[in-house]
Amino acid sequence: MEDFLEIAGEKLNNRLFIGTGKFSSYPIMKQALEEAGTQVATVALRRVDEGSKTENIMAYIPRGCKVMINTSGARDAQEALRIAHLAKAAGAGNWIKIEVIRDNKYLLPDSLETLKAVEVLAKEGFIVFPYMSPDLSIARRMVDAGASAIMPLGSPIGSNRGVKTRELIEIMVNEIKLPVIVDAGLGRPSQACECMELGAAAVLVNTAIAVSEDPVKMAKAFAQAVYAGRLAYLSGIPSAVKTARASSPLTGFLRQ
Repeated sequence: MEDFLEIAGEKLNNRLFIGTGKFSSYPIMKQALEEAGTQVATVALRRVDEGSKTENIMAYIPRGCKVMINTSGARDAQEALRIAHLAKAAGAGNWIKIEVIRDNKYLLPDSLETLKAVEVLAKEGFIVFPYMSPDLSIARRMVDAGASAIMPLGSPIGSNRGVKTRELIEIMVNEIKLPVIVDAGLGRPSQACECMELGAAAVLVNTAIAVSEDPVKMAKAFAQAVYAGRLAYLSGIPSAVKTARASSPLTGFLRQ
């Protein structure tokens, strides 16, 4: 049976979403996206500017890869709305990752301002992905507001600290009926695998791939880890127990 993630009518076979910031060059970014086979890439609006004298990042997004505009830089709901509208007008589509951050030290999301933006954009027909702290009550409000998926952080953006919010994410996976996509803080492929083993629908990775010594190989490593974690989740991971359980019988040995 085919396993795919469906969002707004789009069927995704690859559950690794990749952010496009921090790469040393657009050609390397493109190679990484292609090697991973990713079907969704997040892009900050400032890199989409057709009139810019610098290269346009959109020319380096592989064919068939969905662009999700990121409202990076927004400090309140109104700024996020403005970025979303500009992105759509520029032809970047209507998949929007809502990222509203006022905290300059830890870059933690402002979930209340994010919720305000979700309420407006969902009514306008945008496919909305709110980036948020893993708060179940806020997540439920995001669902009611029309979000297409929920994107809780694993740990602070770019920290490479892994899944520090593991138990909260597991609660959200069990309680929220929308796809839960773990975003931010994943530093190793094994951490992406861990998220998928918990039942996350997908993960979004940027820094760990982009700043590695070989982003192309690292992208492939993350893609394989995500696949392995998803396969393990679907296979039914045995529960841990406190006592030993022999894998071979301890009685009935052959005797002379």
